[in-house]
Amino acid sequence: MHRSAPRLTRILACAAVPVMLVVAGCSSDSDGKKDDASSSSAAPDATETEPAVAPAKFAVLPDPCKSITAKTVKSLVPSAKTKSGTRGKSSDAAARGGCSWNGLDDNGIKGSQYRWLDVGFTRFASDQALGSGADRAQADYTKQVAKAQAADGAKKLATAPVSAIGEQATKITYDLTKTGEDFKYATVVARTGNVVVTLNYNGAGYAGAKTPSAADILKGAEKAAKEAVASVATANGAAKPGSSPKPSQSTKAKAKTAAPASAEETGKATSETTSKATSKATSKASPKKTS
Repeated sequence: MHRSAPRLTRILACAAVPVMLVVAGCSSDSDGKKDDASSSSAAPDATETEPAVAPAKFAVLPDPCKSITAKTVKSLVPSAKTKSGTRGKSSDAAARGGCSWNGLDDNGIKGSQYRWLDVGFTRFASDQALGSGADRAQADYTKQVAKAQAADGAKKLATAPVSAIGEQATKITYDLTKTGEDFKYATVVARTGNVVVTLNYNGAGYAGAKTPSAADILKGAEKAAKEAVASVATANGAAKPGSSPKPSQSTKAKAKTAAPASAEETGKATSETTSKATSKATSKASPKKTS
């Protein structure tokens, strides 16, 4: 009995080990699932991706010296020193550019009329960190209007919105005395999409000539500004207002093929067809030669 008791104890102990292991294993799995669940619920949600900014409307700028028609330049600056304009310097022609014209129209004993015209373009690209091109242009538009309003020595300053020039436009007019003469100034700041256009036009009478009217100077500035703004769309592939697209080569070929034949060609074709038919009928009707 004494020998069998220790043996029985050992057997019972060994038999109990797997049970303990199974219990421990189940307990461990259960704890692991709880930990995973806790970890999952405690983890913060992934940061949502910021919405992409709207793409810029215009990718390029027009040639500033061709943004205003030669006809308009001639009417506003009759004796321009350089008919084609003086191009402004720019380190990035795709982002900014400008051109100016000036001249003194000498009328002899009636005096002389001086005129100055310049136009500037600034294009803003869309940037995830800085904002859309349109929003950035909007901010610059406001800045350019404020800059024009702060002209040193300006008198009779007036500011008002302008319609039908870009998406928004403002005109700033004032008088300014310099070189001993009274000048009339007009500035039009406009925004079209992601591009800001700033146009300045001013003039004065020299040697006793009459000072130009503020109304004429403003009218000229608005006309030139409207052309400059329209040139932005044209430079980016939009057709000029009132123009019709040119037909492609394939369209021309189809039109030529589909065009009706002239009376002469029709008569010629009918005559040839009739002649062939008559010849064929005569051939069938003639008796075969017998040998």
